[in-house]
Amino acid sequence: MSEHDSVVNSSAFEGLAPATGPELQGGEREFERSLRPRSLAEFVGQPRVIDNLQIALGAAKGRDEAPDHILLSGPPGLGKTSLARILASELGTTLHATTGPALDRAKDLVGILTQLRRGDVLFIDEIHRVPPAVEEYLYTAMEDFSVDFTLDTGPNARILPLTLERFTMVGATTREGLLTAPLRGRFGIVERLTPYPAPDLEAILLRAAGILDIGLERSAAERIAGRSRGTPRVANRFLRRARDLAQVGGFETITDPIALDCLGRLGIDANGLESLDRALLEALVRATDGTLGLKTLAAAVGEAEDTIEEVYEPHLLRLGFLEKTSRGRSITDAGRAALFAGQSGE
Repeated sequence: MSEHDSVVNSSAFEGLAPATGPELQGGEREFERSLRPRSLAEFVGQPRVIDNLQIALGAAKGRDEAPDHILLSGPPGLGKTSLARILASELGTTLHATTGPALDRAKDLVGILTQLRRGDVLFIDEIHRVPPAVEEYLYTAMEDFSVDFTLDTGPNARILPLTLERFTMVGATTREGLLTAPLRGRFGIVERLTPYPAPDLEAILLRAAGILDIGLERSAAERIAGRSRGTPRVANRFLRRARDLAQVGGFETITDPIALDCLGRLGIDANGLESLDRALLEALVRATDGTLGLKTLAAAVGEAEDTIEEVYEPHLLRLGFLEKTSRGRSITDAGRAALFAGQSGE
């Protein structure tokens, strides 16, 4: 047994599933905030998106105008919220942040809109979940910078026209297909964030390790990056757990053996698969005709259908381990090989 083996009991890592889930988990919000880049120059990855945003911001500042409204789409954990904060910082204005579900009534939105000053950034996360009645107010606010707010109801109803300062709306969504055409059409800039290649994740991890004041060997960064599903949030989560492992073991640097030990404790294999990924593949291997519908697959592994579709399937599809057909889901030859390799400990 090496000096890095089993420095803490594996039970310390229980309760973190799904370890590869892109959504924020308990205690991560503050941790993630401390690692966020503060400018477009510091932002690692997404070069096409960053280049387009730099041009749009530079042109708008040169004309002393608010940039066009910006829609950022893509899976969770790729940096949409970070980009919204950076955009406000680069413009030297104030960020007003909310979420689609929080805008339950029209007056909730109007209350925010009337607080905006010239050039401010209004960020709405999960914008696809804005209620239809509230969305109607967004149309004129984004296009004409005005809203007609209805006071009272029935015979006492009256319309109060409100003129708004010119602002920039930044909307973020993980489900772009759920946006209505009128709302999507009011965004002048539409950018989609995609999973990060391993070298970009390595750079993100090395930067984060510097901020956290913990050493990180490049080989360890490569190993963590290669199993992080192309998602910075997942990579930073693994880094946080590896830091704990190193610290409890009395080490000042996360070495490759420590990273490997950490990932093993979390149940993450060489392909970035965890236990439920493997359960999905195993269920497909056992399928009589080689395919299973989503509902049957969800029942077989005991997980919600939308969680399978949004959290687990995308990675399996990107790796070519899973196929979606008109008859259902089926495992590929590459998926079988990866599953059997994992079972044999390779």
